[in-house]
Amino acid sequence: MLWIKALHIVFIASWFAGLFYLPRIFVNLAQETETLVTERLLGMARRLYRFTTILAIPAIALGLYLYLVIGIGKGPEGKGTAGWMHAKLALVILVIGYHHACGSLLKKFENGQNKRSHKWFRWFNEVPVLLLLAIVILVVVKPF
Repeated sequence: MLWIKALHIVFIASWFAGLFYLPRIFVNLAQETETLVTERLLGMARRLYRFTTILAIPAIALGLYLYLVIGIGKGPEGKGTAGWMHAKLALVILVIGYHHACGSLLKKFENGQNKRSHKWFRWFNEVPVLLLLAIVILVVVKPF
């Protein structure tokens, strides 16, 4: 079980590293006017999104294994899932949605359809930080 936990943490950290950096590339894309630089940034963003997606799959799979097979996050016998786990799972769904939103935004950049400013992307870039903070607090502190 400890190996599964360790791998889950590594894949989560790696997935979030991509989610932290990809919107930063979007900030630069939203500001860039030079075609050559835009193409290079788009190439970086495509590769990072693809790699981040590959990292998300084992992160989610290992988390499901820990929850469904090993029983981490389940409440006392017959009591269902612990409250903190319900909240964590809801936040994980938001992280998956954020990941998907990054893919949609990347497609808009690729098609020249981005209408958002670099300032918007700077705020968008903060979302995964807040999600990770909340998830770690729920898992470690287990407040309910």
